[in-house]
Amino acid sequence: MIWVLLLPLAWALAGAACTRLCLAAVRAASVDDDTGRGHDLTLYEAAFLSGGPGRVADLTMVSMARQRRLLLARTGWATVVDPRGRDEMERSVIGAIGPAGQSRIAPARAAAAAADAVGGLADRLVRAGLAVPDGSRTTVAAGVRQVRAAAAAVLALGATALLAPGPSDMPRDLVALWFALPLALTLGCLAIARVEAHPYTRWASPAGQRLLAALTRHTGAPADDGTCLTSVAVRGIRAVREPDLRAAFAHREQDTRG
Repeated sequence: MIWVLLLPLAWALAGAACTRLCLAAVRAASVDDDTGRGHDLTLYEAAFLSGGPGRVADLTMVSMARQRRLLLARTGWATVVDPRGRDEMERSVIGAIGPAGQSRIAPARAAAAAADAVGGLADRLVRAGLAVPDGSRTTVAAGVRQVRAAAAAVLALGATALLAPGPSDMPRDLVALWFALPLALTLGCLAIARVEAHPYTRWASPAGQRLLAALTRHTGAPADDGTCLTSVAVRGIRAVREPDLRAAFAHREQDTRG
């Protein structure tokens, strides 16, 4: 009879997760369709909407490295060549590297991503309706993750109910059917979200996503252009084709994991 105790838990998990996802989707759909019209994204704005503060720091470092004003070594170290930043983002990177002019890439990137310049950029995008406010940054994307977790939990609970020893007055196929109902609810919500709200993003509002899509179309598929900074802004470090830069940022990822 353990299935009698587990079934309400499965329904509670599925219902709560699906409700949160539906509410997030409704909030996203309520955004004014005219928001962002006539706004041309800068590379920094595109980077933030695509990947958040860390992407802005990555873009700035790559841009400076390509101009030979910042050396990103294959060993994972950043060295300032030109200490005069041309904008507030570059000055944030230089400041994050420190007065010695040299630092590991990972801590410098983290400090640059947390700098006031990036925070100001985020605030401007939120006010323009292009970015998700920090307090509600767990919207559709987080809702989808919660529903996926609920689906996995329902499967686990159903398996536990079916495999639990002891007498039961309910045939196993009927027990499986009862657990299949909350599982169908979660999978149905995921399918609807895939059709209606994909791609899921943590940073860009629906209006911001429209501008990102337009930027990608106008720049001629930046995913295929390894020399275009737009591709780095939209896709991140994986768009970098230069072997030395890729090696430098590979060390950054190892430092982050460590």
